[in-house]
Amino acid sequence: MPRAFSSDPPVSRRTFLTAAGAVSLSAALAACGSGGSGSSASATTPISQADIDKAMSAPTELTFWTWVPEIQQEIALFTKKYPAVKVTVVNAGQGTPEYTKLRTALQAGKGAPDLVQIEYQYIPTFTLTDSLLDLRPYGASALKDRFVDWTWGQVSGAAGEVWAIPQDTGPMGLLYRQDIFDKYGIQPPKTWDDFATAARTLHAANPSIYLTNLAANEPGVWHGLLWQAGAKPYTNSDKSHIAINVNDGRSKKVATYWGGLAKDGLISVDPDFTDPWFAALNNGKYASWITAAWGPVFLSGSAKATAGKWRAAPLPQWSASIPSSGNWGGSTSAVVRTTKNPIAAAQLAQFLNTDPDSTKLFTTKQFFFPATKALLTDPSFVGETPDFYGGQKVNQVFADVSATVNTAFQWPPFLDRVVTDWTETVGKSLADKTDTVGALDQWQTRITTFAKSQGFTVQAS
Repeated sequence: MPRAFSSDPPVSRRTFLTAAGAVSLSAALAACGSGGSGSSASATTPISQADIDKAMSAPTELTFWTWVPEIQQEIALFTKKYPAVKVTVVNAGQGTPEYTKLRTALQAGKGAPDLVQIEYQYIPTFTLTDSLLDLRPYGASALKDRFVDWTWGQVSGAAGEVWAIPQDTGPMGLLYRQDIFDKYGIQPPKTWDDFATAARTLHAANPSIYLTNLAANEPGVWHGLLWQAGAKPYTNSDKSHIAINVNDGRSKKVATYWGGLAKDGLISVDPDFTDPWFAALNNGKYASWITAAWGPVFLSGSAKATAGKWRAAPLPQWSASIPSSGNWGGSTSAVVRTTKNPIAAAQLAQFLNTDPDSTKLFTTKQFFFPATKALLTDPSFVGETPDFYGGQKVNQVFADVSATVNTAFQWPPFLDRVVTDWTETVGKSLADKTDTVGALDQWQTRITTFAKSQGFTVQAS
């Protein structure tokens, strides 16, 4: 289940760039001019097909750090096509533990893999230190049209670099209890105003039930809601300049809305992915779950007592005439710049995520939600009718949602610090039912102060 953010603790509660294996901005920028032994002379000079064929027929060993369970099935498809290439799969931890080990290996100059599983939101963290290989020379640019537009925006740099190949995604939607909605006369809300009205109606009729839970420990959902609202909390113009606007007008609209529902007791704010949270999903405390496209499979295994009672819908909208959503979760395959076998590593990253048999396996074996347009229109995928959701075509719901995710959203190059500060400001305000809008201002100040302390020029909004 490719969930992001809170499943892993921040690297540091004081600073991100002083965490294990990390470096200061000045050191990072100085390092940008020195590539590993696998770096090509020119980042944009295409590698010829003859050179690719030669590399793929030569005995080669690759190390791939990934947390994807049973990915050897997909690897086997690759090695069948390229028998000269041996791939060693290593689970170095999911998310932050893996990233910490990668930074340590890069700083030590030894022990780094050739390829690495990396979540979308952490790509800027590693491009800041020039740790990822630009895949354009290896044919990656030709793959752009195979992927949902917004995913390609997540893996691309300002100058057109391709830092990774999308693998799975988490466009956000709403899973809701049809039985509870029917009992209390609630329709799936089309707008957030409808949602607030339904929250008030339901909780007044039965104070033991909340329309939803907005976890006070979950910055992933918060970022997804900002994304949906059209906010641009972070804008990276280059490696030393960043605009930080986590408290702009659209962000404050989100904070006013959710902070108000929490303060009025109309939603719960329980920490998610805890025993009480799992119990609440099963016993009907929450009538809906704001989640991502990986949520349906996850829920069917975690709330078995509620089989047949759930349905899926798009997120309620700020403007019903302009459908929009955000993303929560998903990851990519990236090539580490120090690899000694850049051609083979780049071919593996591309093969895993574009070969039809490999991408189909990710949906049928690992139950990932796809990033490719082909699978998002494949009748065998979008036409599934799981009994847990009353025979509804849930994949189709989220495939439609994926097409509405904004392509312009960016992430900061010090996400660990950002999510720590969110938890201690915005998250705390939700948990304490205090001023969430004011907490946004605190979050803005803390991130800005940190960015400046690391040598960034923080641009005015």
